[in-house]
Amino acid sequence: MKKLQPKLVKFVSERNWEQFHSPKNLAMALSVETAELVEIFQWMEGAESRSVDAATRKHIEEEVGDVMIYLTMLASKFDINPIEAAHKKMKLNAKKYPVNP
Repeated sequence: MKKLQPKLVKFVSERNWEQFHSPKNLAMALSVETAELVEIFQWMEGAESRSVDAATRKHIEEEVGDVMIYLTMLASKFDINPIEAAHKKMKLNAKKYPVNP
């Protein structure tokens, strides 16, 4: 994450895209990219989605990359590390949904 964030800042800066990257716009772009990931699986059966061909796996990887990019850029706007946020959320979820003995 520490390497990705500066690369994204540089990429955006070199293209003068910062003007378009308000938190609102980044959240909307994240939603669109997530929808593109969902679209890959839209008409698959559950079992079919567990075993995809190489081309579909590559497409999934690209969309996961897009989702991660926009999530990271949005989180950066609020000085949030997405990995740390996920760890914190997992702790909250463990309390909310304890393992049944």
